[in-house]
Amino acid sequence: MNAPDQRRIARQLLDLSLPIIGLNVLNVIALAVDTAMCGRLQDSERVLTALGFSTQVVFLLMVLMIGLTVGSVAFVARAHGAGHDERVNHVLHQSTQLTLLLGMFIAIAGNLLAPWILAGLGADPDVNQTAQLYLRPLLAGTPFYYVSLLYAAVLRGVGNTRLAFVVALASNGLNVVLNYGLILGNWGLPALGIQGAAIGTVCAHAFGSVLLFVLLRRGAVGSVRPTLRPKRFDRPLVGDLVRIGWPAAADMVVLNAAFLSIIGMLGHVEQVAVAAHGIGLRIQALAFVPGMSISQATGAMIGQALGARDLERAKAVLWSSAVLCTAVMTTLGLGLIALAAPIVRIFDVDPASRLGELSIVWMECLGYGLPIVGFYIAFVGLLQGSGATKTSLRINLLTTLVFQIPASYVLGFTLGLGPFGIWVAFPLGFVLKAGLGLREYRRGEWAKLGARA
Repeated sequence: MNAPDQRRIARQLLDLSLPIIGLNVLNVIALAVDTAMCGRLQDSERVLTALGFSTQVVFLLMVLMIGLTVGSVAFVARAHGAGHDERVNHVLHQSTQLTLLLGMFIAIAGNLLAPWILAGLGADPDVNQTAQLYLRPLLAGTPFYYVSLLYAAVLRGVGNTRLAFVVALASNGLNVVLNYGLILGNWGLPALGIQGAAIGTVCAHAFGSVLLFVLLRRGAVGSVRPTLRPKRFDRPLVGDLVRIGWPAAADMVVLNAAFLSIIGMLGHVEQVAVAAHGIGLRIQALAFVPGMSISQATGAMIGQALGARDLERAKAVLWSSAVLCTAVMTTLGLGLIALAAPIVRIFDVDPASRLGELSIVWMECLGYGLPIVGFYIAFVGLLQGSGATKTSLRINLLTTLVFQIPASYVLGFTLGLGPFGIWVAFPLGFVLKAGLGLREYRRGEWAKLGARA
């Protein structure tokens, strides 16, 4: 592929990525707003620790939905690349029905199991009770959140990322307003503390999902028309969605296992380190947003290229993504290292306190690892867009279970490095992931799988 074509693909990738970055930043900000406002409550250390545990539970329970969106994007992108709009809407409808069922299941099962899950993560009784005040209403609103995720994913598959961003902008504005009122008791609203944070966020999710549905039904994106009318499940398609989606979901289980192991180890070393990890998760989520967003755009563009049977374009998309991801994540890493102390102050935490010191250590570990994270994330987009999600799972299993978790234990406990040793194994694991991702690209099995789908 010549240089002008490569530059055009790079521009298309950037144009598709920017609204996704904005959308994902807004999703993360919803949690960051909860954290920043709850940091101003009495006994903020316990509240922030509870938020740290709660966030991990939400991530853990969301893995099945992530798998479903990966499968939906893969099939929507290929149908769109082949010019089959009817197929696009068929995939959307089947995925919507699965999403609503999954959301209701998580809402019910999550509320029933919340105390035991939190206890299993190492939350002490006081933190457990506080975390439930936040977690229960948040889980009850899961169907709204999941539908928003699905619609945004399908729009990504057809190359329209702006509508979901605009809707998310409106819903996050509502989230800030409601949380400011319900957490702290402003504007005559009751001061519900951490529970108010969850209620405000759920209301914002409901508003966003309904608005997006209405806009799409009215033809905002001509090729995408959702419906809630029940239809019989298309078993072959559902089977295909599961075939591609379950390894992506399992991939997230492995990733969450890594984070759970970190929290479990931190809880045995120092409880306040769990609170620092909770703050760090917000920062990490924001830091990962640009790379993951480019990766999501990469997956959509590769799916479209494979749907059009254009392998050279798919390869060009990957390398444009690798360059862009690495450059962006390196810049963010340097900024994170330089601004760690001011960032901690945003959460009303003194950088000189033990909580502040540990939060800065975590952010510095993350910052130094972001360049190699960025390089690997591009290959995640390649593997998901081509449907080679089992390959991605194998890489994650190997690096997490064989390297990262044992390394965290050895560095944190055996060598006595404490929280720093537990944390630093996470970015180190991406060095191995990047090498394995490059090897899988060169083997070319992803292209064969994408051509068969």
